[in-house]
Formats: sequence, C-alpha cells, structure tokens
Amino acid sequence: MELRPILSALLRNKTGAVLVGLQIALTLAVVANAAFIIMQRIERIHRPTGMDTDNLIFVETYGFGPAYDQRDTARRDLDIICSTPGVVAASPINPVPLSGAGSMSSFLREPGPERGVNASIYSIDEHGIEALGLKLVEGRSFNEQEIQYTSDPSASDFVPSVIITRDFAKALFGDESALGKNVYDGLGRSAVVVGIVDHMLGWVHWDTPTRILLQPRIASPPKLQYVVRVEPGSRDALIAELERKLADLNPNRAVTAVRPHDYYIERTYRVDNRMVAFLSVIVVLMISVTALGIVGLASFYVNVRRKQIGTRRAVGARRIDIIRYFMVENWLLTTGGALIGAVLAFAFGQWLSSAYALPRLEPMYVVVGVVLLWILGLAAVFVPARRAAAIPPAIATRTV
Repeated sequence: MELRPILSALLRNKTGAVLVGLQIALTLAVVANAAFIIMQRIERIHRPTGMDTDNLIFVETYGFGPAYDQRDTARRDLDIICSTPGVVAASPINPVPLSGAGSMSSFLREPGPERGVNASIYSIDEHGIEALGLKLVEGRSFNEQEIQYTSDPSASDFVPSVIITRDFAKALFGDESALGKNVYDGLGRSAVVVGIVDHMLGWVHWDTPTRILLQPRIASPPKLQYVVRVEPGSRDALIAELERKLADLNPNRAVTAVRPHDYYIERTYRVDNRMVAFLSVIVVLMISVTALGIVGLASFYVNVRRKQIGTRRAVGARRIDIIRYFMVENWLLTTGGALIGAVLAFAFGQWLSSAYALPRLEPMYVVVGVVLLWILGLAAVFVPARRAAAIPPAIATRTV
C-alpha cells in the first residue's frame, strides 16, 4: 500500500488530523512524565524499612504532676509490657521512625571545621535493636550501663557510644570498617561506634533517610514513647490489651496513643499516595479522551468517504484492504503526534527536574508511551475501519 494517497487524504482534511495529532502529542508528554512520577512514588512508598514493621506497636504517654517519675515509670511500663504474652521485646524510643518527626545532626570522623555527614538520631535502650527488629551486622547492642536518663529537655550532651546504619558508616568512613571508631559531633565530642545495623529508614522527607545514628538514651519528661515488637498475628489484639494495662498502672500519666507502625507509615506517605491516585486519574482521563478523539476522527472520515470507499470496493478492493487503509492512516497520524509528543515530554521533564528537583525523565517511559499510543490508536480505529469495510460497492452509484 502506497503512503502518498493516504497522506494526501489527510492533508485534504488537515484540521481534524492536526487537532488529533496535537492531542496525541500532549497525551504522550503528560502521560510519560506522570507515569515516571507515579513509579518513583510507588518505589518510595514500598522501600524496605529495615524494621519488623508488620509486628511493631508504638506507645505514647505523657506524665504530669509532681509525683511523676520518668525513670521509674519507664521501668514499670517495660516490666508489664515484656511480661505480656505475645510480646517479643520492648524499648523506650524517641522519636517514632517514619512518623514525620525527628531530629538530625552533622557528624564527623575527625574533630575539626570540615563539613560533616548528616544523620537522623533515635534514642533507644539496650533492647532497642531487638524491639525494632533491626539486623545487627557488626558489633553489639547497647548494654544497661550505657543507658542515659535525661531530666533536662534542653540537654544536648553527646553519648559515649552509638550504633549506626551501614549507609551512615559508608558515608562517614568509606570502605573502612566503622566498628570501634569515634564519631564526633559539631562540638568535637566523641562517641564510639559499638554496632552497625544493616538498614533502617528514618525521616523520609530528608534526602538521606537511611543514615541513622542510634544512641542509648531515655527521653526527658514528660513525653515517653515505647516500641513494642510482638509475635506475628498478635499485634491488633495486643494494642487494646497494652493500652488497658498501661492506663491502669500509673495515675500520674496519660496513655495518649497505642498504634501500629502502619499508622505512622500511612500518614507519612499520605501525600505520595494521593499524588499517585491523582496522577493515575489524569493518565486514565488523557488516554480515554485521546482514544475518543481517534475514534471520532476515524468515524468522521468514514462518513465523508463513503462514496470513495464504495468505489474502491466496486473496483475490487477487499474488506481487509479498507481496514488496512484506515489502520495505516491512523498509524501515520499517531506517529506524527508521538514524534512531537516525545520532544514535549523531554522538555516537560527537564522543566520538572529543574523546577522541583526531580530526577530527569528516563527515555524508556517515552518509548513505552509511543508503543502504547500505537496500540491504542490501532485499537480505537478498528471499529470505524470495520464499519468502513462493510460499506457495499453499490454505494458508489447511489450518489452519482
């Protein structure tokens, strides 16, 4: 089949062809970038946390009154929590990982004016590694003698020992082993690395959420939080039981929250989930409107070419020839729109990258988008093409 007659026919009715071609181009530009952002958000949401997230419960309490003793409260709470059937381990913690809250500081391998490496800071006790379900790959957990109890909320003393993640160790010490080395804070105070955990996610809104420093410290009053790791399948039942036991234990504090880790993760990624849903709707709408535009244009061409189609049928054209004609015509139209759309997609992706600090659009998304538009165009035009092929040869004589 020669392409010149098809191109000539398109140019004779170029208004509709240009509009649909521009619609295809705009669809490719928007859908390719939207799909790229959706996949980035999905990968971000489903990153491994490094913790036993499915079996973690976080408890939050507030003490009040002159009789409130933070250290004694923590000891009694942990005794009753750990004695509850189904509990694997428990530890005070501050803050809750992946909760959207946290603190960060800069640390160095040598004291001095050099720029340090940023890391999120979490406070736990000697059972914290087990309670979080972290994988200790080098060294040891904290021991009871290392745990510090602070009473001053404004205190910023550095601890004598820390446990860090593998990513933080690599960022600070490179390929050297960090175990046993000193880590220095901005004031030149040092702490010894006594353990290294494989992986942990902290505050995901920072660029380096896997750089974590764990310190052996119990938070200052009045807030006290615990992480409780439970046996698989017992989490939901234990939430109500632990809340009841802790509320009855101490009249000088209020149990304000007993929640699964999933609650905090869902809240942290809520914006990402909403963006995925919003962009998915945009993609579906753009593809649907484009498909309707292709169907509408093909149906219009069938109606205005009824005589020509009947004439071709009268001189021996088969039905498959008519269908192939409309298929090739639509493929040319889609290809033209896709070429313009590819340029727009990369230009739009470059603007998003510079304006919102996003990664640049990967070419694979444009290539896949072009292939999908070809398939969409051929599928959309198939029904009008079959209707055109059904036009009888006698129609050529009825309009003479």
